[in-house]
Amino acid sequence: MRFVGIDLSTKTGLVILDKFGHIINEEEITSKQDDPARMCEIVAKIMNQIDENDIIMIEGFSYGSRGRGMSFQFGLGYALRIELYKQGYEYTIATPAQLKKFATNKGNSSKENMILPIYKNWTFEHDSDNVRDAYVLAQMARGLHGHGKLYEYQKEVLKKIDQ
Repeated sequence: MRFVGIDLSTKTGLVILDKFGHIINEEEITSKQDDPARMCEIVAKIMNQIDENDIIMIEGFSYGSRGRGMSFQFGLGYALRIELYKQGYEYTIATPAQLKKFATNKGNSSKENMILPIYKNWTFEHDSDNVRDAYVLAQMARGLHGHGKLYEYQKEVLKKIDQ
C-alpha cells in the first residue's frame, strides 16, 4: 500500500510514501512547454508514478487566490482529475486550510511557518514548499487509512475530509 500526495502548481510537488511513512519518491515536477502542452506533460509525469492500489490525496483549489497563475492551476487541477477518473483511480481532496491545519494545527499558516512543524512532526525537510505540501498530503492519506500516529487536531481534520 502506497500513499500519494500531490500539490498541483507550475512546480508540482509529488510524494509517495509506504504504509510505514518511508519515502518512496519525492520530487518537484515541472515542464518548459507552453500551455496546454505543459499541463499534459505534468499530468503524464504524475500518472507515470501512480500504481493502481495507491491512495491519492490532492490539494484542492485555493479559491481566494488571485493572479495569472490561477487559470493554470485550475486547468492543471481538472486535467489531473479527468485523467485519474478516466483511468479508474480514486482520490481525495484536502483544502489548503485542511492541509495547513493538519501540519501545524492552524488553518492559516504561511508556507514559512509550516517548515518547522513538518520537521517536528515527521523529520521531513525539503527546499520546495510544493514538495513539503505533497508530503503532508501523503501523511494525511496515511492517517485517513489508519496508519501513523495522529494528534487530536489531525484526527479532527481527517474526520472532516472523510465526511
